[in-house]
Amino acid sequence: MAERADVLVIGAGASGAAAAWTLARTGRRVTILEQGDWIDPGAYPQHRTDWERFRQTIFNRDPNVRQLPEDYPVDVTETPIDPLMFNAVGGSTIHWTGHFPRFRPSDFRVKTLDGVADDWPLDYAELEPYYDRNDAFIGVTGLAGDPSNPPRSARPYPSPALDATGEAFVRGLEALGWHWWPSDAAYVRAPHNPGRHACNGCGPCDIGCPIGAMSSAHVTYIPEAIKLGAQVITKARVREILVDSNGRASGATYYNANGHLQAIHARVVIVAANGIGTPRLLLNSRSARFPNGLANSSDLVGRNFMFHPVALVRGRLEERIDSFQGPTGALLNSQEFYETDAAKGAVRGYQLQLVRDAQPTGTALGRGPGKRLPWGRDHHAAHRREFGHGLLVVIMTEDLPEAHNRVSLSSTQFDAHGIPAPKLSYTVSKNSRALLDHGIARATDLVRAAGATEVTVDPLARVAGWHLMGTTKMGNDPATSVVDRWGRAHDVPNLFVVDGSVFVTSAPVNPTSTIQALALRTAEWLDAHFAEVAA
Repeated sequence: MAERADVLVIGAGASGAAAAWTLARTGRRVTILEQGDWIDPGAYPQHRTDWERFRQTIFNRDPNVRQLPEDYPVDVTETPIDPLMFNAVGGSTIHWTGHFPRFRPSDFRVKTLDGVADDWPLDYAELEPYYDRNDAFIGVTGLAGDPSNPPRSARPYPSPALDATGEAFVRGLEALGWHWWPSDAAYVRAPHNPGRHACNGCGPCDIGCPIGAMSSAHVTYIPEAIKLGAQVITKARVREILVDSNGRASGATYYNANGHLQAIHARVVIVAANGIGTPRLLLNSRSARFPNGLANSSDLVGRNFMFHPVALVRGRLEERIDSFQGPTGALLNSQEFYETDAAKGAVRGYQLQLVRDAQPTGTALGRGPGKRLPWGRDHHAAHRREFGHGLLVVIMTEDLPEAHNRVSLSSTQFDAHGIPAPKLSYTVSKNSRALLDHGIARATDLVRAAGATEVTVDPLARVAGWHLMGTTKMGNDPATSVVDRWGRAHDVPNLFVVDGSVFVTSAPVNPTSTIQALALRTAEWLDAHFAEVAA
């Protein structure tokens, strides 16, 4: 017999968890399907002496490298940037640095301000209460008062004092007269909810936090949703979303842990499978009524895919500052070059994220913009010269939507159950390249001003596709968007999307804070209109 739910949520990552918790609070039957499993914190790489090697294997950020049973391949033959994601309860918030900036008000109005892309069908003021609510619930560390952003309430936890790495960056920033501010970060500095301990600064954060200090979805929203009655079904690979004779979503079919195809029926379906997984599922959910894929009358499902193209600049200081220590997310931000300026030779802008340098093995191998150290007699001396001496700058550019950048279904690659893999077709635009080049020059100025004697550059990081956005665009017009301002599919009145797929533009900052705020907002609206939507 098929299972039944009031609300079916597909995906147990940042957005699916937030939406599920919101709706579980109402007493409705909420079921979450997650193709990964629970990850035992005792299995995180930090517990191993060979953790740097291990993280490059089955704990890798790239599903094409991991190749675990719960993964699906991604066809990357037509992209210079590899997409990164993690399939588990908590999703990619397990493989996460917790860098947690918000969009600025201007990010919602790029058409009005700069004549490019489209304006969002909502503004910062409408989303602000959900940003605040999310910060308070999950626990965020930061400092209010940044003059480059709207006024905010105090962060739940204060930013730590600057260490030697932060002081070195500030030395350069102050010499240049540039904006800087401590980064908002999704980790707690005091015990927060059951089982979450204060951050001890051990790093690295991007391979799972063993003590639960990082505000990942599996330690924040998911446990609370379960307490409220939500059901989480793991190792559940969704094949397609079902529709009834009226063209309404009626549930989904999925392969269970034993590989058997099952069905679950639901009054409302919410998709939260990320900017690649969501269009893949919609495109694969073909039917006589939706021959081009579900919710795709606009032919925009999968189109307007956006990354954040990233360049890296590293400056080596003569003094050792132990720049590998501490939380992995951005230590400081500079939004000096955030807005459009003709001097950049491009529209929109970028953020300089001032981050931690490589760990011991990463230093030896020259990961990022470093140089591979020589093996043999001179290795240890070279390693002592580099390790703990680096100032690493991430240039995070705004990626504007272009219809030819898209996710489609591969004709040559399939997952373990025969479902077509997503194919990513993506090129870095001239505008993004101009922003990257300008950012490289300015980041070089910064590390030189901080005292760097050597500078190395990666002009386009390939293993940097953390942010997957834009493939089910939000908008008011069904002809030019996939979902409305509430994340509700124009074509299917009881189908919602709550992940980064709905982004209209990308802004030059990490998207998770905005993704979760949007998910809370959508779920709250759905609760208020449930009788109408689920009728």
